[in-house]
Amino acid sequence: MLIDVIVGWRTGMDDLLARFAHRFGRAEPRRQALSYLVGLLSPLASRNGWTLAEAAGDTTPDRMQRLLNRAAWDPGAVRDDLFT
Repeated sequence: MLIDVIVGWRTGMDDLLARFAHRFGRAEPRRQALSYLVGLLSPLASRNGWTLAEAAGDTTPDRMQRLLNRAAWDPGAVRDDLFT
């Protein structure tokens, strides 16, 4: 049933977030990082600030750009959390 697939997918994303959530001191960049990751994994034709922002439900790419350019987090440490 489709609802079971959706619930399973959401549970999997929550588990994924739990692996790197501690790398972010605030909830906002933590949620944006998850949206960024979901966008990267989605079947978008192009992956840039605008398309990732739109996939996340944002009206502009400002939040994605802030995450990537100004938020305090260690991309290497998050990568290690995801792949270990």
